[in-house]
Order: sequence, then C-alpha cells, then structure tokens
Amino acid sequence: MKLVSAIIKPFKLDDVREALSAIGIQGMTVTETKGFGRQKGHTELYRGAEYVVDFLPKVKLEVAVDSDKLDEVLGAITNAANTGKIGDGKIFVFDLADVIRIRTGESGPEAL
Repeated sequence: MKLVSAIIKPFKLDDVREALSAIGIQGMTVTETKGFGRQKGHTELYRGAEYVVDFLPKVKLEVAVDSDKLDEVLGAITNAANTGKIGDGKIFVFDLADVIRIRTGESGPEAL
C-alpha cells in the first residue's frame, strides 16, 4: 500500500477529484495549505501600501491506494493538475505500513 500526497493549485482540485473518481478512488483527504517554491510569491497592493506575499495558497491532497493502482493514480493526478506553468505542484509517494478502518476493524487493503 502507498500514501500519495500531492500539492496542487487550488483551482485544479475539482479536476483532480473527478479524475480520481473516474478510476475508482473513493476517498481522499484535502488540506488547505501555503507553500513557497520556485514561484517566489508576488507583491500586492492594499490600501496604497505594497506588500510581498511569499507563501502562496495551495491544496494538499492525500490518497491511500493499493500498490497495484499507484501508476494509475499518479497519472490521473499528473494529467488533471497540469497547467504547464510554474507552480503546478509536486507528488510524494510514501510506503504505508498498515491501514485500519475504525468502524469495522478491517485492516490492510480491505480497509481502503
């Protein structure tokens, strides 16, 4: 089992969710977050004063998947989140030792 963690642009979340639903992924966790990378932020004007926004809004999406669906999930996220511009995000893949469904006590791939 693997844990896929993707940092994407907020407006691409619905596209990624639809792409994952289309390949049979039923659950995911979404967290609003901020990030600093190659985009380097930008400056904004507020009440006549200019200020720098270093950390840009992003969305962190986490999905636990069986190892045999990993390539399909990575492809779906990559294709749906891609705009071709800097700041599209990154995908991290972690080994997942165990998963336990609290309601039923199921563990392993059955709990996904």
